Amino acid sequence: MKKKIRIDEEMKKRWPAAAVGCFQYKVKVKKKNEDMWRYLKKDIFKKVKDDIFNYGISEIPNIKESRMAYKAFGKDPSRYRVSSEALVRRIGQGKGIYEVNTVVDTNNLISIQSGFSAGSYDAEKIGDELVFRVGREEEAYQGIGKDMVSVKALPVLADGEGAVGSSTSDSRRAMITEETKEVLTLIYCFSDNGSLEEALCYGKEYLEKYAGAEQLECWIVK
Repeated sequence: MKKKIRIDEEMKKRWPAAAVGCFQYKVKVKKKNEDMWRYLKKDIFKKVKDDIFNYGISEIPNIKESRMAYKAFGKDPSRYRVSSEALVRRIGQGKGIYEVNTVVDTNNLISIQSGFSAGSYDAEKIGDELVFRVGREEEAYQGIGKDMVSVKALPVLADGEGAVGSSTSDSRRAMITEETKEVLTLIYCFSDNGSLEEALCYGKEYLEKYAGAEQLECWIVK
């Protein structure tokens, strides 16, 4: 069943450009796609280093607007980094990025290239009706490879049970494993520059080519 996603009115009031690019698809998750890693290291890492040289990390398009949105929501973007910025910083420092599985790795490729945070969720582990909103007071969840993560004032994806992910750090509840059969991948956008539509185009190509996505649907929520 296709997920229903909406953006909370309070979030739109604080940041009118907030939007979500959505992919929902069937998949057989595998450990690694060698072709994707070759492409990432040869082409995308070079683009990232050029962007850092040309702009400085905090001024890279889409990272810049995401940082501004975090401030509008009441979060310090230098302490709580949008995930795309965290990935770009690792590349700039020569640390590279972690290998997880074909879905998460392709998710990160989309995030690095676009400058937008992207999150992928096991569709069977989350509700059918979801809202993109600002995290509430005392709201927290078990992070992936972490203890409890406070998501107060962060942009979060939530279902009837509460927050399941954010544009900074996702929860264990809906993490992608090799047992996952259906995935919801979201691109969290805070820019009004047309680049979300572009990211949806190459994101679809990458998910099909590198993650083996099938029966893929994509749409934008504004």
